[in-house]
Amino acid sequence: MNNVFRKTLWWSLGVLAMLILLVRLFQRWKAHMRHMTAMNLLGEQQVYWTKNRYNWVWKLKRNLLYAPLGRKRHNREIRLSSALNMGTLPSRFHAILLSAFVLSNISYMLTLNYNRADKYSLVAELRGRSGDLAIVNMIALIILAGRNNPLIPLLQISFDTYNLIHRWMGRIVVLEVIVHTAAWAYVKHAASGWSGIWKMIGTDPFTSWGTVGTVALVLIVLTSLSPVRHAFYETFLNVHILLACTAILGAWLHCKISKLPQLPYIKAVLCLWVAERVARMARLAWYNYSLKGKGWTKATIQALPGDACRVTLHLPKKVNIKPGSHAYLRFSTLNVWESHPFSIAWVEYKAISPTLPFNKMDSISSMGSEKQPHLKAKDAVTDVSFVIHAQTGLTKRLFDKANHCRPQALTLTAAFEGPYAGHHSLDSYGHVVLFAGSSGITHQIPFIKHLIKGYSEKSVATRKIVLVWIVRDAAHLEWVRPWMDRVLQMQGRREVLVIKLFVTRPNNPREIVSPSNTVQMYPGRPNIKLILQNEVRGQTGAMCVTVCGPGGLADNVREAVREVQEHGVVDFIEESFTW
Repeated sequence: MNNVFRKTLWWSLGVLAMLILLVRLFQRWKAHMRHMTAMNLLGEQQVYWTKNRYNWVWKLKRNLLYAPLGRKRHNREIRLSSALNMGTLPSRFHAILLSAFVLSNISYMLTLNYNRADKYSLVAELRGRSGDLAIVNMIALIILAGRNNPLIPLLQISFDTYNLIHRWMGRIVVLEVIVHTAAWAYVKHAASGWSGIWKMIGTDPFTSWGTVGTVALVLIVLTSLSPVRHAFYETFLNVHILLACTAILGAWLHCKISKLPQLPYIKAVLCLWVAERVARMARLAWYNYSLKGKGWTKATIQALPGDACRVTLHLPKKVNIKPGSHAYLRFSTLNVWESHPFSIAWVEYKAISPTLPFNKMDSISSMGSEKQPHLKAKDAVTDVSFVIHAQTGLTKRLFDKANHCRPQALTLTAAFEGPYAGHHSLDSYGHVVLFAGSSGITHQIPFIKHLIKGYSEKSVATRKIVLVWIVRDAAHLEWVRPWMDRVLQMQGRREVLVIKLFVTRPNNPREIVSPSNTVQMYPGRPNIKLILQNEVRGQTGAMCVTVCGPGGLADNVREAVREVQEHGVVDFIEESFTW
């Protein structure tokens, strides 16, 4: 029965992955066909792609795929106080998948031979079943925890979603391990009492290492409780890694000493964990060091108004980066072991030697969207820029250090780990609406630049781009002014791009004046529903709505997208980093 349930568990996860892959392949094929047919059409000629062809598709998106668990809240944090919060809620679709996984594991554990006359024999069966399921689940647990998870680009599912599944899968593993240990202790206590239990833990290596693994996993659960994890995330992460190593080591020795049949599985867990760590180290070394380039990566950090920094990493080689990508950054003198994800706002390629042919248009190319016939990869270096808004921990220390150097920029040795994500393409959509809150603008700028360039070259279907950016103070516009100035100078920008800037706390609302019809400024908060309804009324081809910003903004945009599903093809993409 252990073998049956082990195979059932693997097949259920494998079949789910295959179904998602088939759906993604269909979506890619449909997007490719839309791209090819609409690329040379005017906006009014893309009517075919505007309309819903099947009612069940938009109903499925509105009521399941895009739906929050309850009425509205999904990515907005559940705050207990200014310092503590309970994290976020899964979406309706995620909740169904997680519930199915949790309930199936519980049912597998409890499907026992209850006709046994000997109750200790029944408990022994439970001990074996729970231990076997825990080891099997640890394989998927480790795969989903990695930043280099190959399923991310294959299935086009964000690391944020995998992290959610990882957390719940980890809780099931701990539950199964606790049941496994408790079942052993119950039988042992009946045979020799508590003294026999403690004696066996202290003298029998098989039991001792099993206990070490159990204790490590229980500590992982206690330290990963949402209020603790969010209040002390950097400390939690380091402790989490140490405890995970201890748990894997304990399980491996526990299986090895008695030559249990689960030994190959725990070896697979160990190999996967080591492989992911090695891949990350290799990625760090590959992108951050070059003999021909400029040695190791350096970072230029400039303090900006509104407690933010503009950070530019000077990578010693050419790195192709797609729109929508992010990277993890490390800084020397600021705890080099800490790494945090940030959206990539701007990329420039430069020649290693000034004598190499490299024209002005080459110098502004970025996000891997342009070919550079005059500059080979071996002759180029890459400048990658970010905007980092100071919160707590590393971001606050970075801002304070840069602010102390004003008006000069701060230079540090740094490390770039990435690029990650970037698997969403907006090229097939005739109408794109981008919502950004505060520093979330960094996620949207690369898409805008790429689509405007594609529009002028007639290589994308996009005919209308609307950017809605919400900031608290007008001074925050300085965060991305150098890049936005260059975007506004691009050929075809006036025909395709409309920018709506909302300043929620202006010093004087009368000072908020729109510089042109294509760049509009407003005091106060936007009416998300009204903006989206107006865009749908004048929809040009298929529409994609993306959002990057605070959880409350993301939930408002999600709600507005769901309400217009009946009126046309409107897809939704949310960029978020939750933990």
